[in-house]
Parts: sequence; C-alpha cells; structure tokens
Amino acid sequence: MSTHSVSVVIPAYNTVAFLSQAVESVLDQTFTDFEIIIVADLRSDDIVQWVKQIAAPQIRLISQENQGRSVAFNHGIKLSQGEYVAFLDADDLWESTKLEKQLALFARDPKLGLVDTWMFLVDEQETVLSQSTTSFAGDVWLEMLKANLIACGSSPLVRRQCFDKVGWFEDIQGFEDWHLWTRIAAHYPFDVVEEPLVHHRQQSDSTARSLDLMISNRTQAIEDLYQSVPSDLLWKKRQSYGCAYLDTALLAYRSERYRQAISFFWRAFQSYPRFCLTKAHLKVLVKSLLYLWLGTQRSAQFKNVAQILLDSPEE
Repeated sequence: MSTHSVSVVIPAYNTVAFLSQAVESVLDQTFTDFEIIIVADLRSDDIVQWVKQIAAPQIRLISQENQGRSVAFNHGIKLSQGEYVAFLDADDLWESTKLEKQLALFARDPKLGLVDTWMFLVDEQETVLSQSTTSFAGDVWLEMLKANLIACGSSPLVRRQCFDKVGWFEDIQGFEDWHLWTRIAAHYPFDVVEEPLVHHRQQSDSTARSLDLMISNRTQAIEDLYQSVPSDLLWKKRQSYGCAYLDTALLAYRSERYRQAISFFWRAFQSYPRFCLTKAHLKVLVKSLLYLWLGTQRSAQFKNVAQILLDSPEE
C-alpha cells in the first residue's frame, strides 16, 4: 500500500437504493489508491448480490448482525489497511475531488489529525437545501467541546494513528461522531477544505426524532467528554449545555414544536445566557411564544400579522 492509501468505511443496512450512488461517488474519485469496506447486515441479501455484480477489486464486503452505526464503523476501522480512514453513510455522496483535496492538506501539515470539507445538505431527490460553510483550523478542541464544528459524518478524513491514540466510536446515538472528533481534537490540529465536497442527504423523517432522546444522548456525550477536561476548564461545561439546549430549541422551532422550543430555550438561558441573547435567537423565542398563543386562539389573522412584523428566523 502507498503512503497515502485511504480506507473508506460504509455501513449499509437496507439502503441499497442509495448505496450504489454512494459507492459510485467513491469509485469516481480522482485519488485512486483506496479500498472500500462495506459493512452490511447479514440479512441484506440484496446488498450482497449488488456488490457481487459490481466486482470492483477495491470493495470488501463485511457481513455482520445489525448492531448500529458505531459498531459498523468500528468493525471497518479494525479491518482497514489505509494510512487514512474516511467514513461515508450509505445515503450520502462525495464530489470526485474530495480525497485528493483533503490529502493535499495532510501533505502540507503532517501534524494534522483530521481534515474536513464543507457540504451540501440535500433532500432525497438531490435538491440542495442549504450549504455548510464552517471554517476552522489548528487547535479546535475547546470549540469542539461546545458544539460539533463538523456538520456531517461523511466529510472528515482521519489519520489512522488518531484511533490508536483516542480509541474508536462510542455508542451514543446521534452524537457518536461529535464525541470521537472532539477526542481527536484534544490531541491533533484540524483543517478544512473550504469547498462543499459532500452531499449529505436529509431523510424525510429526520425531523420526527424525539427531541428528549436527542438531548439525553447529547448530555451523555457532554458528561463523558468532560471527564478528561482539566479542572480549571470545567466551567466551560455550561457553554456545552447552553449550545446543546439552544440547538435543540432551534430544531423544535423548525419542526413547529413551539412548546418544546420555548422549554429548551429557557434551559439554554439557564445554562449560558449569553448564547441566547442574540437578535436571531430572540426572534425564534418571540415567534415561538406568538405561534403557541395564536395557535390556541386559532387566529389566522394575527398569525399573518406576526409573520409581517417578524422576519423569518436565520438558519
């Protein structure tokens, strides 16, 4: 294997409809020294047959019981041979230059542990909904403790030695990525290719998840991460909780769960008030209060007035 070989790990469970597009986006990479490890459910006969039909020498198919995304990724890491490891959810896609441009940053700075990219958020028909353009570089550990700077689990490319240093994915549903990236950030600098090279697909039921379960899992991740934080920095846990509650409040608002949005906003204010006192966030709070009250009054007229008086909330 060459010094810049890459292992791409793809968990695939009942996703053959999108899997073919995901794998094709890897096979189309301009950087060609890679292997693809597909970790599939033992019962996914259609995936097994599909892989056999492709007959691409870069692909290795691993069948195991469906034990979740983290276990699948960890199995792939264990079997991988590349100096770098990338992860790709089976319903996401890469632009053809993704690996090439990430490896160029690694070559420029051998101390880097992780290189990210920007991404497009798309729907099931590949219509672009939004674009992530977060920029960061160097020591980002304290920022990562507050919230995940990496918008998509399919975008990072990780130097393999990072896993020897910090371990693999923990089973914290919805936050296993953030947990691992933050642990890596504690020891290695990050960088990002400032170009959207990933298409992250938003499933139609993605906003129907339990917000209480989401905040419970994020709380678990926060408590676990802060076990290794020096005592003089433990005060920053309030920031982490403030971000967690505020993010959940915004998600509740966008899915029209206004009572929950108000509740989570209040918890965010209790944890770290400064994060809440921005114009954009106060708009969300006021509109949630108005919509909740106007909904109980069933007054479409006043609701239209509220729309006129207040701009749409920022993303």
